[in-house]
Amino acid sequence: MIRTLTPDDFESLYAAFQSAFSDYVVKLTLTREQFAEMITRRGWRPELSVGAFEGDLMIAFTINGVDGDRAYDSGTGVVPTHRRTGLARALMERSFELLRDCSEYVLEVIDANTRAADLYRSLGFRETRGLQCWAIDIPDASASEFPLRLLDGNPIAPDIEPSWQNSTASIRRARDPHVVLGNEDAYAVVFPSNGDLSQLLVRRETRRRGLGTRLVRSAAAVAGKPLRIVNVDESDRGFASFLESLGARRTVRQLEMVRTL
Repeated sequence: MIRTLTPDDFESLYAAFQSAFSDYVVKLTLTREQFAEMITRRGWRPELSVGAFEGDLMIAFTINGVDGDRAYDSGTGVVPTHRRTGLARALMERSFELLRDCSEYVLEVIDANTRAADLYRSLGFRETRGLQCWAIDIPDASASEFPLRLLDGNPIAPDIEPSWQNSTASIRRARDPHVVLGNEDAYAVVFPSNGDLSQLLVRRETRRRGLGTRLVRSAAAVAGKPLRIVNVDESDRGFASFLESLGARRTVRQLEMVRTL
C-alpha cells in the first residue's frame, strides 16, 4: 500500500530511513534527533510525502519539502529486501501528483549512484549542476576574528544560488542553534552541533583581503570541530581554490536534478 504520511509516521519513517541507507554509497548514520533536524530544515511536509507499507511496516518512502512554489526531495529510499520492485518509481510518480501546485521538483543524488540517477532521468529530471562537498579542519582556529550577530536577511547577495539546504529559508527552519559571524562586508553561518558551514559570503569589492579566511577560522573555533561544507556549486572555481588554499579536501560530489511539474 502506498499512502501519504502524517506526523505520526515519524518513527516508522526514521526506521525505514535507517534501513534504506544502511548500505548507501556513502555511510549515512543519523540519530533520531539529527534525522528530525534534517527533514525539518529541508521543509518536510508529511502530507506531501509518501510511504509504501507492508502491513504496518514502512518499506519505502519519499520525504518531500516545499518552499514557495518549489518542492524538494529530502530522500527517497527502499529497504534492502524490497529493492528493484518498482517502488521508488511508484513513490516518485505519486509525489508528482501531490506536488502538482509546485512549479519544479528538486533533488540531489551522489554521482556514483548511477542507478538512482538513471531512474530520475527516466522520470523527467534533468541535471542542472554539480555540487561538491568539502571537509576542513583548522585545529588552531581563533573565535575572536569576527563578532557574533543575528542573521537578518541576506546582507550580501550570493554570486550563485545556494543549494536547497544552504538557503536562508532552510537555515531559518532549523531548530539546532546556529551562529552568525561577520560584518557588512562578510558573514558566515555555522551550526556548532555538526560543524555545518552553511553560508560563507564576502562582498565582491572586499575580496582578497583575508576576510574569508578569518571567517572560516572563527567558524571552526565556534564549532570546536572540523567543518563540513555541503553542496557547493562546482562552477564557482574561485571558491574551490579558496577552500583548497585553506587545506580543505573534497569529499562527496552530487548532481542537482530538477523536474518541471
